[in-house]
Amino acid sequence: MKEKTLKIISIAVVLLLGLAFVIKFAGPSLLRLYVESGIGNCQSLPFLCAAPAEEIANPGINKAYIMELVPYKLSDMQVHIPKGFTVKKENIVKVYYKKRVRKDSGAVVYLLYQKPDFFVNLLPELRKQGINNNYEFFNRTMAAKLKDVKTITDALLIIIKSVFTPDVGNLKNVRMIKFSLANKRGFINYNLEKSKNYFDCDIIDSQDNFFKIYIKDTGKKLDLDKVFAIISTVKKVD
Repeated sequence: MKEKTLKIISIAVVLLLGLAFVIKFAGPSLLRLYVESGIGNCQSLPFLCAAPAEEIANPGINKAYIMELVPYKLSDMQVHIPKGFTVKKENIVKVYYKKRVRKDSGAVVYLLYQKPDFFVNLLPELRKQGINNNYEFFNRTMAAKLKDVKTITDALLIIIKSVFTPDVGNLKNVRMIKFSLANKRGFINYNLEKSKNYFDCDIIDSQDNFFKIYIKDTGKKLDLDKVFAIISTVKKVD
């Protein structure tokens, strides 16, 4: 056990020294290569070289459709969800968001809530770069591109972008948009495939509360307009 522990410590020390070397001495190209070796490149993860290409402001909301939805109330948030979807509460593990391999075969919705300033408090060094709230955290993260990595902060944002983007199907077909809706704004990564739809929604309200709604729509019941209707119903539970 002692030998195994020493081996683990030795490996960790070597990795940390390598990272320290890259941060201190490497140029942008070597830093990008270091990031690619850890998370992938633009061929394997196209969204690492993409940013929201469209901004939608105040889309019309179908109030009649909202009446068809089922209200769900969790300990910290509530939202209306279409019938036929399994609803699961997501969480952040330890000091980072742990990406899970989700094996759900049917239509499912994952919900996550985090309080104001959660992400900048989690990574306080980002405040030095002018990132002071949850919205700015996601605004900078979603706009980050691998080709633009020049500093350790750029590298950190790309890594975060990789970790926070769940399964959205064939990555070559994913569309990224920015939106504003009443007292909410945020970002949606979505993919409308032949057999199923994916919607990954990061939502921040006017009080800087953060909500994530991830939808795997195996029955292809939803489109972007219906997703906006769902987003319009989300709010914090007091």
